[in-house]
Amino acid sequence: MDESRLINVGFGNFINKERIIAIVSPDSAPVKRLKDEAKSAKKLVDATCGRKTRSIIITDSDHIILVPIQPETLAGRFEKDDE
Repeated sequence: MDESRLINVGFGNFINKERIIAIVSPDSAPVKRLKDEAKSAKKLVDATCGRKTRSIIITDSDHIILVPIQPETLAGRFEKDDE
């Protein structure tokens, strides 16, 4: 896999940025429901390493990834890598 296609989501965890559909804040009720449904379907990935979840990444394979980095920071990393 080409390293330029990966985005750092903290603590040595990387995600293929071509698979990302959305980066959202975990505070709203619909996102919380989405997280619970992913957990039931065994499609929830916790990449927080015990820290507070600050962002949720939704992928094209319906996986939900919990991330300890703010959505704005992730979006900046996403855009920076595209340059």
